[in-house]
Amino acid sequence: MNKVLILFAHPLFEKSRIHQALVKAIPNSPNITFRDLYELYPDFNVNIKAEKKMLLEHDIIIWQHPVYWYSVPPLLKQWIDMVLEFGWAYGPGGDALSGKKIFNVISAGGQQAVYSPGGRNRFTIRQFLAPLEQTATLCKMHYLAPFVVHGTHLLTKEQIVEYTSRYRELLIKLVENPVPVESLSEAAYMNDYVDLTK
Repeated sequence: MNKVLILFAHPLFEKSRIHQALVKAIPNSPNITFRDLYELYPDFNVNIKAEKKMLLEHDIIIWQHPVYWYSVPPLLKQWIDMVLEFGWAYGPGGDALSGKKIFNVISAGGQQAVYSPGGRNRFTIRQFLAPLEQTATLCKMHYLAPFVVHGTHLLTKEQIVEYTSRYRELLIKLVENPVPVESLSEAAYMNDYVDLTK
């Protein structure tokens, strides 16, 4: 069994239909820990010691957040800057997170077509996530494909149910099964993992 840590960062959580639904879909499991960073650290004063302890106790780390100007919300960036310290997460002696798996669960207002070389945003979601992938690589973690919800403003209730069901199934699969690191590192999105393992 794998232990999963979800680090959730949404400064306007109360206005997000999709993230409210995704959070409700998280299974109630002793192997899944959910931490709402904006609830824990409204003053951005991240408890580095507590966050390191959480990381050490889990096998799979998820950064769950909306895309904010092609990046992460400010508190998640603060978390990364403060917690992943030199000599602990990377650099000489920085092997604390070696071998752990990590990926993003993100929402984007734009449809998938706009995140392409020919689209308005010019780059794919994976390309925009490159700094996070490099962060994980520097920390000797396995960076996996993201789980992505596109077109959040136009989602129907049925589409939200589909995404949340898939997210719930994904979390269950990750807890109960070995993670196919190679295939999930190379995939565009994690969304299809549930289908691949049926």
